[in-house]
Amino acid sequence: MVAVLGLLCGLVIRVGDPPPIAALRNASFDLYHQSKPRDLTPLPVSILDIDDRSIEEIGQWPWPRNRLAELVERAAAQGAAAIGFDIVFAEPDRLSPPQIARDNPGMPDPLATALGTLPDNDDSLASAFARARVVVGQTSVRTEAGNRTEKREMAPAPHALIGPDPMPFLMQFPDIVQNLPVLEAKAAGRGMFATRPDADGIYRRVPLVMAVQGEVRLGLAAELLRVATGGDPFILRTNDAGIDGLVIARQLIATAPDGTVWPYLTPSTQSRYVSAADLLADRVPEGRLAGHLVLVGTSAIGLEDFRATPLGVAMAGVEIHAQVLENIMAQSLLIRPNYTIGVELVTTLVLCLLVIIFAPSISARALIASSLLLMGGYVALSYALFYNQRILLDPSFPALATAVTVILISTVNYLREERQRREIRNAFGQYVSPDLVDQLSRNQSRLTLGGESRQLTLLFSDVRGFTAIAEEFRDDPEALTLLMNEFLTILSTAIMDEKGTIDKFMGDAVMAFWNAPLPNDDHARAACRAALKMIADVGAFNTARRRAQKRKRVGQKGQAKGKRTPWVKVHRINVGIGINTGQCVVGNMGSKMRFDYTALGDPVNVASRLEGQSRYYGASIILGSATAQEVSQDFALLELDRVRVVGKALPETIFALLGDRGMRDTALFQTVQSSNAKMLKAYRAQDWDQAGAELATLQPLFQDLGIGLQDYLELYATRLADLRQTPPAADWDGVFDSTKK
Repeated sequence: MVAVLGLLCGLVIRVGDPPPIAALRNASFDLYHQSKPRDLTPLPVSILDIDDRSIEEIGQWPWPRNRLAELVERAAAQGAAAIGFDIVFAEPDRLSPPQIARDNPGMPDPLATALGTLPDNDDSLASAFARARVVVGQTSVRTEAGNRTEKREMAPAPHALIGPDPMPFLMQFPDIVQNLPVLEAKAAGRGMFATRPDADGIYRRVPLVMAVQGEVRLGLAAELLRVATGGDPFILRTNDAGIDGLVIARQLIATAPDGTVWPYLTPSTQSRYVSAADLLADRVPEGRLAGHLVLVGTSAIGLEDFRATPLGVAMAGVEIHAQVLENIMAQSLLIRPNYTIGVELVTTLVLCLLVIIFAPSISARALIASSLLLMGGYVALSYALFYNQRILLDPSFPALATAVTVILISTVNYLREERQRREIRNAFGQYVSPDLVDQLSRNQSRLTLGGESRQLTLLFSDVRGFTAIAEEFRDDPEALTLLMNEFLTILSTAIMDEKGTIDKFMGDAVMAFWNAPLPNDDHARAACRAALKMIADVGAFNTARRRAQKRKRVGQKGQAKGKRTPWVKVHRINVGIGINTGQCVVGNMGSKMRFDYTALGDPVNVASRLEGQSRYYGASIILGSATAQEVSQDFALLELDRVRVVGKALPETIFALLGDRGMRDTALFQTVQSSNAKMLKAYRAQDWDQAGAELATLQPLFQDLGIGLQDYLELYATRLADLRQTPPAADWDGVFDSTKK
């Protein structure tokens, strides 16, 4: 839907045709033009050029008009079919002899009288016009009133109209600059050489017909052609879309709706030019201008009559008019029919809809490749139409719209996938460490089977007496699920707060580890802090449950008998935790279809066994010896035993984690630790009486410290009684072989 809305906006923009869109289209046409300019073929069109050499030989411009009259007469004598001036003679010639006398009142009377009897240069030029077919040039001014206070009357342009009123479509010029009346009267035609460049200053189009002071006028090239072919009125054909074309000498010249044409240019060539100096000095071969349409203009650098062209180089304005004449005669104008905008809009719609339709069902790579193929195919078609038929079909906007559609779809898909990845990351982060998720997001190569060796601290936790709790909820499994979710959230939060990685949940049990995937030099202490927080938070959770159940019971006292909710005993949830540190392999383990980020190794098994031993010693948290060695200076640890757990040949010294450094540094704990060490020493030395005496002193100390290791005391009391009755072998090492996990 976003892409469709973008497409509709693009089509509206194209119809409005803002300057950036037009500039891009024109630049595309310029590239076509430059890649294949029109082939130069000899045609009867010549330029009588007032060039730099002519100014150097004859004198500065403007020349006396009797000299221009001579130029017209010599061109007519050469056989020119018609002569058109890309120059306007709006003021009297100040070099005319009578005008010189009038401009110099201090001149001696005999000289002034003599000058006054000489022919007027403007009359001489008018006489030359009368003896040849001459089209005078006219131009326009930019303001409504021009620089004059009176509106000049124009000679009508003979024409017939077929179709609706053309005025709303024609290029409008509010005022006109004409030649002297004496020149206008003797001319065979009058043509406008006014035109307008595109917004970038390049002259790509030339008006063949335009509106001047609300009247239809022909451009200089078209008027010269009309006069040269007999001077019959031209026919202007229109339709509802604008100007359809001009008919001159029974030839239809198709135009754009505004009456302009797109000239197909060749690079500038001297073969079109005849120097005015050469013609005046009789250096032009006989018949060089015979039958030619001759345009009089200038290429002199100082006169600055140069225009920027689509070929990328400036060209004299008179040569552009000459090339328009060649295009008309050879029927080689560039063609941009009125229907091209419709074709471009439909093409844009089709290309973009194809992308929109197939984008959801193909891969991004296929989408890009197919879109490039579509755009390339359309651009190739556009260029082929130009190359073979001179038709200008905009390659830029449909291709740009297609590219923008692909980008828009890709952007929307990227944002959607980014949102989905974020949701997955958030969901995945409920199972494993967010650090792992971020690392995998940045480096997907980690999502391969295999692992690395790293020292980890591992934590296993389990609920004591979970079977009894589950039985209480046998008729309400959803409540049990809710309870366990709340409980496991508490454990997970404690682990995550200490930057641990939750490996897996196993029913009511949790496995976690530290120092992977991100390194953590404080991993053993972090695991111990997490374990202490887990015990504290579970205790608070138990208290909150009891209070909630008590409030519920009080609220039910007023209910009628038979409507009360059955009373459910609130079991205290006790957690056993085992922690061990050692070298493990950590990474993605499993099959190629499914794998988990987990840890393997002997320390993992030991940590699991330590969690199982917690129920026998009555300690909530039991540490392996490697972990205890790392954290002994920061936590209150109490050695419990040397035990050979199930599946292990080597014994492990285990410790109870009772509290943080605050407890460790108290005198009471130091006393407990000392007395416990004496008891274990006597026990391992087989001094049962001394061990029993030390064990008796621990009872009140444990109570004062509030650590509640009653099971630990009873365990050793039972062992001492058994060992007195059945003494161990002489080589007994004091290790207890556990037969339970």
